[in-house]
Amino acid sequence: MGYITTTARCLCLAVAFSLCLISLRYATPGNIINERFSIPSSRTDRANATFLVICQNEDLSKVLRSVQQMEDRFNERFGYPWAFLNDEPFTEDFMSRVRAMTKAQVSFGVIEKEQWEQPEWINKTKAAHLRKSMFLSRVPFGGSVRHRSLYRFSSGFLSKHPMLDRYQYYWRLEPGSQYPCNILYDPFKFMQKENKTYGFNLATREVEQTIPTLWETVYDFMTDNADLAADSNAMGFLTDDEGDSYNLCHYESSFEILDMTFLRRDAYTQYFQYLDRKGGFFYERWGSAPVLSIALSLFLDKDQTHFFDDIGFRHEELQHCPNGDAHARARCSCDPEDNFDRDKQSCLGRWEALRVNVSL
Repeated sequence: MGYITTTARCLCLAVAFSLCLISLRYATPGNIINERFSIPSSRTDRANATFLVICQNEDLSKVLRSVQQMEDRFNERFGYPWAFLNDEPFTEDFMSRVRAMTKAQVSFGVIEKEQWEQPEWINKTKAAHLRKSMFLSRVPFGGSVRHRSLYRFSSGFLSKHPMLDRYQYYWRLEPGSQYPCNILYDPFKFMQKENKTYGFNLATREVEQTIPTLWETVYDFMTDNADLAADSNAMGFLTDDEGDSYNLCHYESSFEILDMTFLRRDAYTQYFQYLDRKGGFFYERWGSAPVLSIALSLFLDKDQTHFFDDIGFRHEELQHCPNGDAHARARCSCDPEDNFDRDKQSCLGRWEALRVNVSL
């Protein structure tokens, strides 16, 4: 009898010791965020947020793969809704197959023609000639009207679409993008509680031939609207010579979590309208990534952007893969050695330097 009692006590001590080890393991800094922004107990505990996918019907296979990964790695536990936008109506096949991938609410919308097509002040003959020139010069998407329409819509009209009116945040999902790690907490709630406006995963450089006059146009706008710049802005992310030129750095829009309050502010609306009237979205090929990144860097305090280092992501040849304990904890399938972060084309170092007030 005494042997059984002693054995039982030993077992209890062993269990208690194991629980203590588990508690210590998950009290490390890398896991604190998981405790603070964990799985919501009800829908009312979620942030006012949605996933956003802008795509076409022919993107279906890529969309299904990306949605499945996001559901498996994150959203099956959190249940955030999905919003899909297209410049043409979605087919019944597309909608039914996407709905089959998730238990969350799914909405499908069409982009208004006025927000997608070339506006009346664009000289279409001139625009076509310049597209041909860029195409012959092998500029990426240089001959594409659709990509120009997409970049203009994403830059100026996205947050105003009726389907997104009810939401504060979106998480942009690009067809074909990959999420190779479990996401163990709620990034939306993190953004909300930490007062972050924009979250990114990759920072790279724009193709210079697509934006030859963008910085000059922004400079002219800011000359007349200097009061819109934040006191502690991130100008250093954009320029190496105190504003004389643009270093081409921008946040990669294939992964972005954004508080759309920023896009709905008067400052951003004035900025976009000024750029839009200059015609660079169609005469050149201004991308939404540099247009938005420049605005974020000028109009926000530099601590209002966040690098999601612990979320694995890949789009085409660009990849961010967590390292160390974060890689194992999130059960990542990506190779941590295959990381764009320190590539010569990466701008992450510039963002990090601003955070620690160290000049490059």
